[in-house]
This record gives sequence, C-alpha cells and structure tokens, in this order.
Amino acid sequence: MTPTGRHIALAQAYDGVIRVVADLDDADLQRPTRCHGWLVADLLFHLLCDAQRALVALASPAAGPPDTDDVSYWRSFPPGGDGDGARHAWCARRSAAAFDRPSGVVRLWCDTAPAAVRAAGAADPDGCVSTQGHVLRVPDLLATLTTEAVIHHLDLVLDLPHAPLPGGLAVRVAVATMDGLLSDDAVRPSGWDDAEYLLKATGREPLTDRDRLELGEAAGWFPLLG
Repeated sequence: MTPTGRHIALAQAYDGVIRVVADLDDADLQRPTRCHGWLVADLLFHLLCDAQRALVALASPAAGPPDTDDVSYWRSFPPGGDGDGARHAWCARRSAAAFDRPSGVVRLWCDTAPAAVRAAGAADPDGCVSTQGHVLRVPDLLATLTTEAVIHHLDLVLDLPHAPLPGGLAVRVAVATMDGLLSDDAVRPSGWDDAEYLLKATGREPLTDRDRLELGEAAGWFPLLG
C-alpha cells in the first residue's frame, strides 16, 4: 500500500472510532469491551494515549535506517508479555475515571484523533520517526496505529450491537499485519471473514477444533498479537 493509502487508512480507522463513540451517553460509555477490566471509556482513553503518542512521534524525526517495520514492530510486544500491560491497563482505567464524566474522554479523543491524522498527512513519507524505543518509516508507523485502532474498534463494539464496524481499507491494513505475523507457509482458514481472523489472531476468540485442523502446525503460533 502506498504512503498515501496508509494515511487514508489511518484516517478511516480513527474516524471509525469517532463514529462509534461520538453519540454515546455516559451509560453506554460504561459498557464492557473485549479488553479485560476495561469499559468503553477506559479503552477509548488507551486509544487516546496512542493518538497522543502518534503526535509526538510525527513531530520527532529520526535518522534512519529504521530498525523495525509495520510487522516486526509487533514482535516487541509478545502475547502475554510481562507486567507492563497489566500496569498500563490499571493506569488507563484510573485515568479515565479521573474525568468528571466519561464523555470527557470522548471530547478529548474527537479533538486529538483528527490532529494525529493531519500530522500524519503532513509528515515526510520517506522519513523516519522514533517511538517506543524503535525507529520506523512514517508509513510503517501509520500502519501500526491503524492496526491497533481497528482491533480496538472491534473491542469497543462488544456490547454496542448497533455500532458501525471498521472501514474496509483500515481493516485491510490490520489483516496484512496478521498475514505478516502468520508466516508465508500458513494461511488462515477459508471460513474466516476479516473480523473473525483479527479476533482469533489476537486471542479475542479461541480457535475451534476445526480451526486447529485447518491451521495445522500454525495453530501453535496463535495468538499472533496480544
């Protein structure tokens, strides 16, 4: 996908989250998500931190060459990991609870996410940036942000049955990430649609016996991303 395509995909991913949360009332913002221990407002605060990190990264040009790309980046965060994930989960929940109302997180997200997209559009597509101890090409950074936003969009709508799903271009970026993590020698089961693939590749849904049969040895690699 071209750098312009990556920028459009990120815009679609972040706009998709805005469309999910913009009209939710405080009760709906306290519905559960697929992320253990997080309500909708908590998960949105986590995404807000990601958009803020994007703004910092895009304003922090780095000398190349890059040390990771949009697929290998995720191998720095293996499923299960150490205690950092649990600490961040607790921090995000407490931070979201500090707002007077859950809708305060929505307002901040709706201001910050479009700003991150604008910064992405203004960034040098041939340049590199630094984030989380890595140096990435700008298009690869945008792909990682898109992948995370798409997966968390699916997490957000667990108890929001009428919410819109992620857009097709953004989903294709996330699927390409999973394909890269899966390996050239394995393919996803033919019956999976994109959403099922993303949910099973990230451990949100368990593999069935049929899935394991179709995946063969590759079933042992799941989840591909935590």
